[in-house]
Amino acid sequence: MIIATRFREPSPEQAAHLTSYLNAGKPVIGLRTATHAFNGNGDFGGLPYPQFGLKILGEQWVNHHGNHKTQGGRALIEDGQKENPVLNSVSDIFCYSDVYGVVNLTDKDTILLRAEVTESLDPESKALTGEKNNPPMPFAWFHTYTSPDGKNEGHSFCTTTGAAVDLMSEDLRRLIVNASYSLTGNEVPAKADVAFVDEFKPAFYGFIKDKDYWKTQNLTPASFELGKSPVLPNPPGTPDGFWSK
Repeated sequence: MIIATRFREPSPEQAAHLTSYLNAGKPVIGLRTATHAFNGNGDFGGLPYPQFGLKILGEQWVNHHGNHKTQGGRALIEDGQKENPVLNSVSDIFCYSDVYGVVNLTDKDTILLRAEVTESLDPESKALTGEKNNPPMPFAWFHTYTSPDGKNEGHSFCTTTGAAVDLMSEDLRRLIVNASYSLTGNEVPAKADVAFVDEFKPAFYGFIKDKDYWKTQNLTPASFELGKSPVLPNPPGTPDGFWSK
Protein backbone atom coordinates (compact mmCIF):
# COMPACT_ATOMS: atom_id res chain seq x y z
CA MET A 1 0.00 0.00 0.00
CA ILE A 2 1.32 3.41 -0.98
CA ILE A 3 -0.52 6.15 0.87
CA ALA A 4 -0.30 9.95 0.73
CA THR A 5 -3.61 11.09 2.19
CA ARG A 6 -4.01 13.95 4.68
CA PHE A 7 -6.50 14.05 7.58
CA ARG A 8 -9.08 11.84 5.84
CA GLU A 9 -11.92 10.18 7.72
CA PRO A 10 -12.80 6.82 6.14
CA SER A 11 -16.23 5.29 6.45
CA PRO A 12 -16.39 2.09 8.53
CA GLU A 13 -16.70 0.13 5.27
CA GLN A 14 -13.57 1.76 3.86
CA ALA A 15 -11.67 1.31 7.12
CA ALA A 16 -12.43 -2.42 7.12
CA HIS A 17 -10.21 -2.90 4.05
CA LEU A 18 -7.27 -1.16 5.68
CA THR A 19 -7.82 -3.03 8.93
CA SER A 20 -7.67 -6.36 7.10
CA TYR A 21 -4.51 -5.29 5.27
CA LEU A 22 -2.74 -4.10 8.41
CA ASN A 23 -3.78 -7.14 10.45
CA ALA A 24 -2.09 -9.29 7.81
CA GLY A 25 1.14 -7.36 8.44
CA LYS A 26 1.50 -6.32 4.83
CA PRO A 27 3.97 -3.61 3.71
CA VAL A 28 3.10 0.09 3.71
CA ILE A 29 4.80 3.07 2.06
CA GLY A 30 3.82 6.47 3.42
CA LEU A 31 4.56 9.70 1.58
CA ARG A 32 4.71 13.10 3.28
CA THR A 33 1.24 13.79 4.75
CA ALA A 34 0.73 10.09 5.44
CA THR A 35 2.17 10.83 8.89
CA HIS A 36 -1.21 12.47 9.47
CA ALA A 37 -3.15 10.45 6.94
CA PHE A 38 -6.38 10.08 8.93
CA ASN A 39 -8.49 11.99 11.43
CA GLY A 40 -11.82 11.56 13.15
CA ASN A 41 -13.32 9.19 15.71
CA GLY A 42 -13.11 5.91 13.83
CA ASP A 43 -10.49 3.19 14.10
CA PHE A 44 -8.77 0.40 12.23
CA GLY A 45 -9.69 -2.56 14.42
CA GLY A 46 -8.81 -0.68 17.60
CA LEU A 47 -6.14 1.59 16.11
CA PRO A 48 -7.63 5.13 16.22
CA TYR A 49 -7.50 6.98 12.91
CA PRO A 50 -5.23 9.77 14.25
CA GLN A 51 -2.64 7.21 15.43
CA PHE A 52 -2.10 5.62 12.01
CA GLY A 53 1.03 7.65 11.27
CA LEU A 54 2.67 7.16 14.64
CA LYS A 55 1.90 3.46 14.99
CA ILE A 56 2.21 2.27 11.39
CA LEU A 57 4.84 4.64 9.99
CA GLY A 58 6.68 5.67 13.14
CA GLU A 59 5.78 9.36 13.10
CA GLN A 60 2.79 11.68 13.27
CA TRP A 61 2.26 15.34 12.42
CA VAL A 62 4.76 17.45 14.39
CA ASN A 63 5.42 20.73 12.56
CA HIS A 64 6.91 22.41 9.53
CA HIS A 65 10.59 22.36 10.41
CA GLY A 66 11.39 24.48 7.34
CA ASN A 67 9.42 27.55 6.32
CA HIS A 68 6.42 26.46 4.29
CA LYS A 69 6.59 27.39 0.60
CA THR A 70 9.83 29.38 0.95
CA GLN A 71 12.46 26.83 2.02
CA GLY A 72 13.19 23.48 0.41
CA GLY A 73 14.87 20.28 1.53
CA ARG A 74 17.96 18.46 0.31
CA ALA A 75 18.48 14.80 1.21
CA LEU A 76 21.61 13.58 2.97
CA ILE A 77 22.52 9.89 3.25
CA GLU A 78 22.61 8.75 6.87
CA ASP A 79 25.96 7.54 8.18
CA GLY A 80 26.33 3.82 7.63
CA GLN A 81 23.52 3.56 5.07
CA LYS A 82 25.38 4.33 1.84
CA GLU A 83 25.46 0.65 0.85
CA ASN A 84 21.81 0.02 1.71
CA PRO A 85 20.19 -1.42 -1.47
CA VAL A 86 17.21 0.94 -1.10
CA LEU A 87 19.65 3.75 -1.87
CA ASN A 88 20.88 2.14 -5.08
CA SER A 89 21.45 5.00 -7.57
CA VAL A 90 19.89 7.46 -5.12
CA SER A 91 22.13 10.43 -4.39
CA ASP A 92 20.44 13.67 -5.42
CA ILE A 93 17.01 14.51 -3.99
CA PHE A 94 15.84 18.11 -3.69
CA CYS A 95 12.29 18.77 -2.59
CA TYR A 96 10.16 21.87 -2.99
CA SER A 97 8.04 20.88 -0.02
CA ASP A 98 9.63 21.96 3.23
CA VAL A 99 11.20 19.59 5.74
CA TYR A 100 8.89 18.18 8.42
CA GLY A 101 9.77 17.92 12.09
CA VAL A 102 10.39 14.31 13.17
CA VAL A 103 10.72 13.50 16.87
CA ASN A 104 9.20 10.07 17.56
CA LEU A 105 11.55 7.62 15.84
CA THR A 106 13.41 5.17 18.06
CA ASP A 107 16.57 3.08 17.86
CA LYS A 108 14.44 0.32 16.32
CA ASP A 109 13.81 2.47 13.24
CA THR A 110 16.31 2.55 10.36
CA ILE A 111 16.94 6.07 9.10
CA LEU A 112 18.19 6.05 5.50
CA LEU A 113 18.14 9.77 4.73
CA ARG A 114 18.08 13.05 6.59
CA ALA A 115 17.25 16.42 5.04
CA GLU A 116 18.86 19.81 5.40
CA VAL A 117 16.65 22.88 5.14
CA THR A 118 17.74 25.12 2.27
CA GLU A 119 17.61 28.89 2.06
CA SER A 120 15.06 28.90 -0.75
CA LEU A 121 13.18 26.75 -3.26
CA ASP A 122 16.09 27.00 -5.68
CA PRO A 123 17.70 23.54 -5.96
CA GLU A 124 21.07 25.30 -5.98
CA SER A 125 20.38 27.18 -2.75
CA LYS A 126 22.65 26.64 0.26
CA ALA A 127 21.73 24.87 3.46
CA LEU A 128 20.77 27.07 6.39
CA THR A 129 23.46 27.47 9.00
CA GLY A 130 22.84 27.25 12.74
CA GLU A 131 20.49 25.16 14.84
CA LYS A 132 17.93 24.48 12.12
CA ASN A 133 20.14 21.82 10.55
CA ASN A 134 21.90 20.63 13.69
CA PRO A 135 21.15 17.81 13.28
CA PRO A 136 19.20 17.50 10.03
CA MET A 137 15.75 15.94 10.42
CA PRO A 138 15.12 12.29 9.46
CA PHE A 139 13.76 12.27 5.91
CA ALA A 140 13.26 8.59 5.01
CA TRP A 141 13.21 5.50 7.22
CA PHE A 142 12.00 1.95 7.79
CA HIS A 143 9.69 1.14 10.67
CA THR A 144 8.30 -2.12 12.09
CA TYR A 145 4.67 -1.94 13.14
CA THR A 146 2.41 -4.20 15.18
CA SER A 147 -0.90 -5.08 13.53
CA PRO A 148 -4.03 -3.56 15.13
CA ASP A 149 -5.07 -6.98 16.44
CA GLY A 150 -1.60 -7.53 17.92
CA LYS A 151 -1.06 -10.81 16.10
CA ASN A 152 1.44 -9.83 13.39
CA GLU A 153 4.30 -7.50 12.63
CA GLY A 154 4.60 -5.55 9.41
CA HIS A 155 7.17 -3.28 7.84
CA SER A 156 6.73 0.22 6.51
CA PHE A 157 8.79 2.82 4.73
CA CYS A 158 8.10 6.51 5.18
CA THR A 159 9.46 9.70 3.70
CA THR A 160 8.30 13.17 4.67
CA THR A 161 8.60 14.32 1.10
CA GLY A 162 6.39 13.41 -1.84
CA ALA A 163 4.35 16.39 -2.98
CA ALA A 164 3.62 16.18 -6.71
CA VAL A 165 6.36 18.72 -7.54
CA ASP A 166 8.84 16.72 -5.44
CA LEU A 167 8.30 13.74 -7.74
CA MET A 168 10.05 15.66 -10.49
CA SER A 169 13.17 14.33 -8.74
CA GLU A 170 14.27 11.16 -10.51
CA ASP A 171 16.11 9.93 -7.44
CA LEU A 172 13.06 10.41 -5.23
CA ARG A 173 10.99 8.30 -7.62
CA ARG A 174 13.76 5.70 -7.57
CA LEU A 175 13.85 5.73 -3.76
CA ILE A 176 10.13 4.88 -3.62
CA VAL A 177 10.47 2.16 -6.26
CA ASN A 178 13.49 0.71 -4.45
CA ALA A 179 11.56 0.66 -1.18
CA SER A 180 8.75 -1.18 -2.97
CA TYR A 181 11.17 -3.88 -4.12
CA SER A 182 12.64 -4.18 -0.63
CA LEU A 183 9.36 -4.36 1.27
CA THR A 184 8.02 -7.06 -1.03
CA GLY A 185 11.11 -9.23 -0.62
CA ASN A 186 12.53 -8.64 -4.08
CA GLU A 187 16.06 -7.75 -5.10
CA VAL A 188 16.53 -4.01 -5.55
CA PRO A 189 17.85 -3.16 -9.04
CA ALA A 190 21.19 -1.41 -9.35
CA LYS A 191 19.40 1.43 -11.13
CA ALA A 192 15.64 1.12 -11.42
CA ASP A 193 14.08 2.68 -14.52
CA VAL A 194 11.82 5.46 -13.22
CA ALA A 195 11.43 7.48 -16.42
CA PHE A 196 8.04 9.11 -16.91
CA VAL A 197 5.73 7.21 -19.22
CA ASP A 198 3.99 10.43 -20.23
CA GLU A 199 4.73 14.12 -19.74
CA PHE A 200 4.40 15.15 -16.09
CA LYS A 201 3.64 18.77 -15.23
CA PRO A 202 2.45 18.84 -11.63
CA ALA A 203 0.79 21.84 -10.04
CA PHE A 204 2.38 23.32 -6.93
CA TYR A 205 0.98 22.16 -3.60
CA GLY A 206 -1.56 24.20 -1.68
CA PHE A 207 -5.15 24.41 -0.51
CA ILE A 208 -8.05 24.93 -2.90
CA LYS A 209 -11.05 26.26 -0.99
CA ASP A 210 -13.48 26.39 -3.92
CA LYS A 211 -15.88 23.52 -3.16
CA ASP A 212 -16.81 23.21 -6.83
CA TYR A 213 -13.24 23.24 -8.12
CA TRP A 214 -12.92 19.56 -8.94
CA LYS A 215 -16.40 19.39 -10.43
CA THR A 216 -15.50 22.16 -12.87
CA GLN A 217 -12.32 20.38 -13.99
CA ASN A 218 -14.42 17.59 -15.54
CA LEU A 219 -11.73 14.96 -14.97
CA THR A 220 -12.52 11.27 -15.39
CA PRO A 221 -10.34 8.13 -15.31
CA ALA A 222 -10.12 8.47 -19.09
CA SER A 223 -8.37 11.82 -18.60
CA PHE A 224 -5.33 9.88 -17.40
CA GLU A 225 -5.05 7.31 -20.15
CA LEU A 226 -1.66 6.66 -21.68
CA GLY A 227 -0.77 9.54 -23.94
CA LYS A 228 -2.74 12.07 -21.91
CA SER A 229 -1.23 14.42 -19.31
CA PRO A 230 -3.76 16.77 -17.71
CA VAL A 231 -2.26 20.07 -16.58
CA LEU A 232 -4.07 22.13 -13.96
CA PRO A 233 -3.28 25.67 -12.79
CA ASN A 234 -1.28 26.30 -9.65
CA PRO A 235 -3.39 26.96 -6.54
CA PRO A 236 -3.54 30.31 -4.74
CA GLY A 237 -0.43 31.00 -2.67
CA THR A 238 2.03 29.46 -5.13
CA PRO A 239 5.38 31.31 -4.98
CA ASP A 240 5.79 33.88 -7.74
CA GLY A 241 7.45 32.62 -10.86
CA PHE A 242 7.19 28.97 -9.88
CA TRP A 243 6.35 26.39 -12.50
CA SER A 244 5.29 28.03 -15.73
CA LYS A 245 1.96 26.64 -16.93
